[in-house]
Amino acid sequence: MNKIPLIENACKDLLQYGVFEAKARAKYLIKRYLLGRRVAGEDLIFWPTGLLAAGLWHCRQEFLEKEDDVGRTIGMIDQALTSYYERWLQKGMPLAFLDDLLAGETLLRIYEKMNKGTSAFGGKLSGERVRAALDKMAAFALEHPKDVAGSFFYRPANGEKTVFVDGIGLAVPFLYQYGEVFGKQEYQELALKQITNFLAYGMDGETGLPYHGYDLSDGGCKYGVIGWGRAVGWLLRGMTGCMTSDYGRRQLEAPCRALVEAVVPYRRIDGFSWQLQALEGPADTSATAIICAAIKRGMACGGLSGEACEKTVAVGREVLAHFTKDGRIWHGLAECEGFSCYPQRYGAYPWSLGPALEVL
Repeated sequence: MNKIPLIENACKDLLQYGVFEAKARAKYLIKRYLLGRRVAGEDLIFWPTGLLAAGLWHCRQEFLEKEDDVGRTIGMIDQALTSYYERWLQKGMPLAFLDDLLAGETLLRIYEKMNKGTSAFGGKLSGERVRAALDKMAAFALEHPKDVAGSFFYRPANGEKTVFVDGIGLAVPFLYQYGEVFGKQEYQELALKQITNFLAYGMDGETGLPYHGYDLSDGGCKYGVIGWGRAVGWLLRGMTGCMTSDYGRRQLEAPCRALVEAVVPYRRIDGFSWQLQALEGPADTSATAIICAAIKRGMACGGLSGEACEKTVAVGREVLAHFTKDGRIWHGLAECEGFSCYPQRYGAYPWSLGPALEVL
């Protein structure tokens, strides 16, 4: 299919999604400084745009391998990525949440290209400044509050002591790959610990699917529904994101294959449901896109293989193409609001579009 309209919208959303417009900024300032309320501020590299950046980078690499004249498209992607990261760098590289580390994955890829002298992204996006940003992200993870087993609390600023599977898909690939690129084993081990801990404390023994999260300070109680579609995608994404080297593959290949085997029986002709076991519930393109993108990554690095994986990605590609309209991927589940808070609103969101770019 023609991915150009999807890429064009992804480039626009990369620079617009989550950015305060004048009215939203005024409300934020009033609530925070006049009313003294704790409200979330503007986050220039929050996870939805991190997913878009990853999807755009995949398209960039894909288009480079083609013989067609794709210079305009690559130039458009490079310009969007450059503006996205420059804007954040110029603001002093603020990091608000664990989620922000997702944007570090693509920044790592840019740094590698720049360091090899094979790519110049122009502007102030110099290798030195990018390296400083990557180091700041890695340090943020090291200092992030953790539970007694060493797993990241997801929202510690709110006083919560819960571990969310989201953190594995959002932060772990960056950490592992940062350690790999710069030869820092401690970051790879920290990344792997997040996964092994979740496999130990956050899984359902009967289905082999993840809960949304758990709390070791509460007797190891597990929270959220079993098999929430994006939760499955986050766990798979984190696992395959750490299978980029022989070391990571040796540690994770068996549990990753086991998770895929648990997931595949819930595949429908329209992809995956918002909750995998809800076979008569609404299909969710965000779950389908994230799961299929992760499996595709696992196959590319040699950690996953077989007919079931190939079929799942093929079905996902057909489903995402079916739900594509006007350069958007429709019928994605709205943003989660917490454990067991999954608003049944479906629309076109970055968390469908970003990973879909890796699948289509």
